[in-house]
Amino acid sequence: MHDIVQQLENKRAAARLGGGTRRIDAQHAKGKLTARERLELLLDAGSFEEWDMFVEHRCADFGMAEQKVPGDGVVTGYGTINGRLVFVFSQDFTVFGGALSEAHAEKICKVMDQAMKVGAPVIGLNDSGGARIQEGVASLGGYAEVFQRNVMASGVIPQISLVMGPCAGGAVYSPAMTDFIFMVKDSSYMFVTGPEVVKTVTHEEVSAEELGGATTHSARSGVADLALENDVEAILMTRRLFNYLPLNNRDRPPVRRSDDPAERLDTSLDTLVPDHPNKPYEIKELILKVVDDGDFFEIQPDHAQNIVIGFGRMEGQTVGIVANNPMVLAGCLDIRSSIKAARFVRFCDAFSIPIVTFVDVPGFMPGTAQEYGGIIKHGAKLLYAYAECTVPKVTVITRKAYGGAYDVMSSKHLRGDVNFAWPNAEIAVMGAKGAVEIIFREDKGDPAKLSRREAEYKARFANPFVAGARGYIDDVIQPHETRRRICRSLVMLRDKKLDNPWRKHGNIPL
Repeated sequence: MHDIVQQLENKRAAARLGGGTRRIDAQHAKGKLTARERLELLLDAGSFEEWDMFVEHRCADFGMAEQKVPGDGVVTGYGTINGRLVFVFSQDFTVFGGALSEAHAEKICKVMDQAMKVGAPVIGLNDSGGARIQEGVASLGGYAEVFQRNVMASGVIPQISLVMGPCAGGAVYSPAMTDFIFMVKDSSYMFVTGPEVVKTVTHEEVSAEELGGATTHSARSGVADLALENDVEAILMTRRLFNYLPLNNRDRPPVRRSDDPAERLDTSLDTLVPDHPNKPYEIKELILKVVDDGDFFEIQPDHAQNIVIGFGRMEGQTVGIVANNPMVLAGCLDIRSSIKAARFVRFCDAFSIPIVTFVDVPGFMPGTAQEYGGIIKHGAKLLYAYAECTVPKVTVITRKAYGGAYDVMSSKHLRGDVNFAWPNAEIAVMGAKGAVEIIFREDKGDPAKLSRREAEYKARFANPFVAGARGYIDDVIQPHETRRRICRSLVMLRDKKLDNPWRKHGNIPL
């Protein structure tokens, strides 16, 4: 018995040591935590239950039979974050560079399968050199097994990826199919083909950071949701995000009680929108003044900044917020902002999170770049997402809602539950100047006449009352009472039930 216990302790010690002291020191020298240190920070103290600590690879080629480390380069199991269950895997770069083997993949698949059975989120900490070359197709098969589970779990349990080191080739597709991706600046990167391959094939000179670093993916490509300064910040932000999310698609999001009264008025909102219709203002000021305690978790803050998305709370309940941002591109919808918002709306719908939409949109972005890039189909993604969505939807038009963009932004016609407008809202096919120049094109040579026509058009259409007369707007509200009216609407909608027609799945315009 003593021998077995000693053998057990030796195996545990070897697993905890990973690739050895020298490689752990090298990891620390790069400013990176080890796989186990990351889990200690992520999970509540003492809550981690590890699985498959003794798993080893089964490869005998290229001298691998002599190189075996218990755990095989990934730490898996479950624990809690603020007392709520979560399954985790953390790749260990000190063991074979975190490369994925068949056994490594089996460990990840086991926790994903169990997470699906019990209805708990999965958080993956990725730090891997990719497929383990010595295993050949067995490693590729392992990746595909993980991918299949990512797809099956999509919309059933939340999936969060932290990319905390290299993530290249086929390895990038697992994070790409998860709901949120956080990256670490200067130490993580994602790309399908690395800088050397790019140089060989396209003759472009590019560094790993420029090609697939955290800044690149959080600002330009939109692949990542946040770029954080270091491992610690990335983990703390993950814990914060986790607090907004339900455990699964049959669960309700957690409630965090607040002393911020639902009936609170904020008179500063009455002067938020400038008198001049083309002057910008900061939509995030409105969001912060409406949500509980000014607490707003923004997603993708550096990408497609003409639209703002993120999570807040209203009377303690999680809500998803989508808002046009007049400070960037006048709040126009373009390809990138449509995709960004559509994916967020679909996530909220999948996990029963109500959506609050703030609208100030002059239309879709014009130009050949947008048309050639497929703005028609990409814009339709946002339309499709809102139209398919069955969770409570509350919409507030703060200033402009023109053309097709009015329809797309959670209008009454797309089954918006409660649609408000501020008194200065303009709901029309287009702005007064453009409309008059088309309707009265014969008066183009008479500026005074055109000016009178424009004033007539504004008086007739540049207000919320035409839409209100048709029931497209439920009420015109004062800006200072926005929080109160949204909170009341969400309480009324709490037990909303709406089912779409049965189908295997829709065919979203991808």
